[in-house]
Amino acid sequence: VQLQASGGGLVQAGGSLRLSCAASGRTFSNYAMGWFRQTPGKEREFVAAIWSGGSTYYVDSVKGRFIISRDNAKNTVYLQMSSLKPEDTAVYYCAAAYGSSWSPPYYWGQGTQVTVSS
Repeated sequence: VQLQASGGGLVQAGGSLRLSCAASGRTFSNYAMGWFRQTPGKEREFVAAIWSGGSTYYVDSVKGRFIISRDNAKNTVYLQMSSLKPEDTAVYYCAAAYGSSWSPPYYWGQGTQVTVSS
């Protein structure tokens, strides 16, 4: 599956952004979808995941602020980010995992930069 992420940018603290990730090449509904993020010198960090049926899972640091959703008809997954904080600044990566288990191997999209200014 090929993934194309978009929607990053510069936003002030407290603001919002929506990331999108369009998938192609395989049956989208067969994949759990998610987002990771990475800052320089740190490991890539899991942010959120969503299964084809709509179940979701978030890292504690974004609960209540980020919402992951998917549109199976459009082969797209979204990450609505609200109440953004400077520590949310990172390159955000879209990922896909085949089947019902959110575990490697992941398919990766290119990253999109999110910068939150204080």
